[in-house]
Amino acid sequence: MSQAHTEQMSGPLAKADAPSTPELAVAEAPTIQVTPSREATVGSVTVRRALPRRERRTVGPWCFVDQMGPAPFSPQHPIEIGPHPHLGLHTVTWLLSGELLHRDSLGSEQVIKPGQLNLMTAGNGVAHSEQTTDQYEGSMHGVQLWVAQPERTRFGDPAFEHHEELPQAALHSGTATVLVGEFAGAASTARADTPMVGVELALRNGTSTLQLRTDFEYAAVVMEGSMLVGDERISPGALAYFGEGRDELEVAAVEPARVLFIGGEPFPEKVLMWWNFVARSREEVDAARSAWEERDQRFGQSGWTLPRVSAPEVPWAGRG
Repeated sequence: MSQAHTEQMSGPLAKADAPSTPELAVAEAPTIQVTPSREATVGSVTVRRALPRRERRTVGPWCFVDQMGPAPFSPQHPIEIGPHPHLGLHTVTWLLSGELLHRDSLGSEQVIKPGQLNLMTAGNGVAHSEQTTDQYEGSMHGVQLWVAQPERTRFGDPAFEHHEELPQAALHSGTATVLVGEFAGAASTARADTPMVGVELALRNGTSTLQLRTDFEYAAVVMEGSMLVGDERISPGALAYFGEGRDELEVAAVEPARVLFIGGEPFPEKVLMWWNFVARSREEVDAARSAWEERDQRFGQSGWTLPRVSAPEVPWAGRG
């Protein structure tokens, strides 16, 4: 299978993940729905895709969650994801272990390590590559998320930001690290184009009560260990969706756990997600795909060290 059709830490979407027509996200009343991730193997890397799934497309503006590893890597067995384009989204990268080198068409070149955050804004078009560093050997475990940009910013300029330190808040039985947004009185300076939050919960044995916004919908992805919400045990490989309308959520751990907790106002716009693009129509996707394949300046230029990823054919090609 060619690289253009393989799974990547930063995409692409496949037929199993999203429809080829725009859809409007619909939040639900307080609930607990646990849906399995779709597992795929990328070389020696296991990727678990929690969003989008047929059962759930978005949580607030969060529209993509891929967990990579844990798996061993070395200079002899690297991760190498060649240059590929993005449109209409932010990519958010968070590592539990390992190192990745980010390069993009803006000229950014940044190593990310555990506890640090990379946030790239695609806007009207950007390209980037990701690979393990020559110096790193050991376990690689991380997650990459996409955030859909709203109409008012999705045609804007691309951008990149790196955050070496992130704010933390103490929980009764753990610590919350705030990646994006505000949580438990701690606020991240990372860019957010719509009301949203992204937090890593490091839970110890015991119970913590999370204070929530009733106008947000929330979900969790366990990355290590397990988390209890009532009688529901949530383990790695699943997305737990909690709906909208809660002002608090009691979570517990019987062993150390690390949990990605995300939320936001239900996204008010219909989106069409295909390959590495978050658009609104097939015409937008067609134009972006053509620009990438024709090496148009829309996605910028950079001194890439890895081969470019070619775009697959759109599923509606030839349908008239």
